Amino acid sequence: MSEARDSSPDLRGTLRRDEPMSRHVSWRAGGRARTFYQPADVADLCAFLALLDPSEPLLFVGLGSNLLVRDGGFDGTVVFTHHVLVGIVAEDHGFRALAGVPSPYLARFVARHGGAGSEWLAGVPGTIGGALAMNAGCHGGETWNHVVSVQTVDRRGVLHERLPADFEVGYRHVASRAHGDEWFVSGLFRFEEGEADVAMARIRELLSRRVATQPLGQPNAGSVFRNPPGDHAARLIEACGLKGRTIGGAVVSTKHANFIVNPGGATAGDIEALIDLVRAEVSAKFGIDLEREVRFLGDGK
Repeated sequence: MSEARDSSPDLRGTLRRDEPMSRHVSWRAGGRARTFYQPADVADLCAFLALLDPSEPLLFVGLGSNLLVRDGGFDGTVVFTHHVLVGIVAEDHGFRALAGVPSPYLARFVARHGGAGSEWLAGVPGTIGGALAMNAGCHGGETWNHVVSVQTVDRRGVLHERLPADFEVGYRHVASRAHGDEWFVSGLFRFEEGEADVAMARIRELLSRRVATQPLGQPNAGSVFRNPPGDHAARLIEACGLKGRTIGGAVVSTKHANFIVNPGGATAGDIEALIDLVRAEVSAKFGIDLEREVRFLGDGK
C-alpha cells in the first residue's frame, strides 16, 4: 500500500486513515477513503504529494458538491482543500483565488472590489478548484470565460503556471492538452468593472431565486445531469413523472427534478440506482441519453 510517511517532518497537515467520505460530500452518503490528507497550505500540499508513490490513486476534493464515493470506498488518497487552500487577492490585472475558496466567496469579493460579471458564481455550490476542473456555470456564466491563468500542481509536488490555451475547455468539461496529471491550486480571473451596490443586489437576487427553486434544505449534489442541447434535464425528468420517485433513501426532488436529495439514510448505492433509473426512463420516453454532471468514484454500488 503506497502512502505518505506519517512521521515526515515536512508534513504539517492532517492525515487520517479510513475516512468516511460521507463527511465530505454534499450528499452525505458514501464509503471511506483509505487515506485522507488536509494540507496546511500550498507548500505543505507540495511536500505531501512529493512523498506519494506515482501510482497512488489520487483525488482532490473541495466541498464535494459534485461527487459520490461508492459504498465500497476509494482505495487511494483524497486531498481535501476546503478550509485550507483559501484566500483571494485583488491584483492589477484581476483576482487570484486559491482552489479551496467557495465560489460564492469570490463572487462577493469581486463585487465589493468594483468588479462586475462574477455574480453568477454565487449560485455555484462548490469551490474554485471544482469550478476550474469542470468549467462550472449557471445563469449564463461559465468559469473559463474569465480565466487569465491558473496554477497547478503535479504528482511530484511541482507547481506550474498554465494558460487557457493549455486546456481543452467545453460545457462542464476541462482537460489538459499535454501535461498529464495536474490539479488546480489557484486561478487568476478577470471581470468587468462595475458598481458594488449593483453587483451585490444582483447576487442577492440570484441567491433568492436559488432558494426558491432548489432543495437547499436537504443534502444534494446540485444538478445531477447536464442539460442536453436545446433542452433542460429537469423538464425531461419531470415530463417522465419522476418527481418524488424514490429508491431506498434517495429521492428525486419535488422542488427541482434535476436534483436528487438525501432526506436521511440514503446510501451511495441508492443514489446511483436512482440516477440510473432516471436516465433509463428519459431515454425510453425521449430517446435522449442524459449525461451526468456528478462524478462517481470507488468500488461497488
